[in-house]
Amino acid sequence: MLGDEQFLLRDIAWPVIDEFLTKEQQAVRVQRGNSEGDDSLGSIVRFYVNLLAKSLDLFESLGKSYFRAYSESNVSEDELIDEALESGEEGIAEEAAALGGWIYAFSFPAIVKPNVPFPVKIGKTVGDVEVRVADQVKGSAAFEQPVILGKWNVMRVGPTESAIHNVLKARGKWRENAPGKEWFNVTLTEIESIIKFVTQQA
Repeated sequence: MLGDEQFLLRDIAWPVIDEFLTKEQQAVRVQRGNSEGDDSLGSIVRFYVNLLAKSLDLFESLGKSYFRAYSESNVSEDELIDEALESGEEGIAEEAAALGGWIYAFSFPAIVKPNVPFPVKIGKTVGDVEVRVADQVKGSAAFEQPVILGKWNVMRVGPTESAIHNVLKARGKWRENAPGKEWFNVTLTEIESIIKFVTQQA
């Protein structure tokens, strides 16, 4: 769904809810979990449709319940590459994997520690590292600006990133419960040594 036309989410979602839930089902009252009173099942479903649309960033929120589908200009080159690599479509995935780009590492000043492991996000981009990092933290609940710890220009950026992640996972450095899947307890020295290892020429 692409285009610049704005829409009210209810104009799309409510008819779908009405199609799958009868009026009787929507009228069922459900006790509130942490407070007194109850709500109808219909109002609960509608509330969560709105909540998910905003929190999952499915559409561009314009405010006052209006949304717009992301246009192609809203989709970054990195996201297109990620989709190609994850889709596994032959040709497209190979072409995306062969691209050169940047491996980057960032964290937040409050958790950076000298010479001991601390939480670090390790990612990839074929574009500007600063823009990519700003994109990564946009909409997160961070209370300070990220600090870029390092960036390394590499060939075959997709497989290189995967190799770095896999080495760190094998060493037990992956932070499974972090808000995101690319956070590791690691030092900058360890990251640099892994990058040197996985990118060295035979």
